[in-house]
Amino acid sequence: MRALIIIDYTNDFVDGKLPVGKPAIEIEERIAELTKEFVSSGDWVVMAVDVHEENDPFHPESKLFPPHNVRGTEGRNLYGKLGELYERNKPSIHWMDKTRYSAFCGTDLELQLRMRGIDELHLVGVCTDICVLHTSVDAYNKGFRLIIHEDAVASFNEEGHRWALGHFEHTLGATVLKKAPRH
Repeated sequence: MRALIIIDYTNDFVDGKLPVGKPAIEIEERIAELTKEFVSSGDWVVMAVDVHEENDPFHPESKLFPPHNVRGTEGRNLYGKLGELYERNKPSIHWMDKTRYSAFCGTDLELQLRMRGIDELHLVGVCTDICVLHTSVDAYNKGFRLIIHEDAVASFNEEGHRWALGHFEHTLGATVLKKAPRH
């Protein structure tokens, strides 16, 4: 069984407080297509969404990045078509708050996956070299098969993005599905 894990595709990460910008905007259609595909086939879909408390002096990211994905703000909403898809398909999509880079850290994601007999994870979202990477490392260490959709991940660091794609494939044994040719 398989699941689609959509990581941090929010307003703040696409074009808000900590923006990936154009690379994130360019993957919107593909993330929407994959979400529709997984929902219509009855596979489990998870929105793994970063959440921070305003002015949290104890969170390690507070020293590394400007405030982003603050609880209750517009910046934390899902970006564009993904937000619309989520609203239309709420019963079929699991929303999961996360407070660290990895979607596994401090959450019950592994338990939820195991209860459903899921052993294959499809990862999409941002940032390729931060939250997608850390989620994939944890998934690898927990024995899940990994599929990374190259045409549905992005980062504000192009060098880090390219490095992470190689790391997924050559170090974690993930299948990296190459970008589909545009017609």
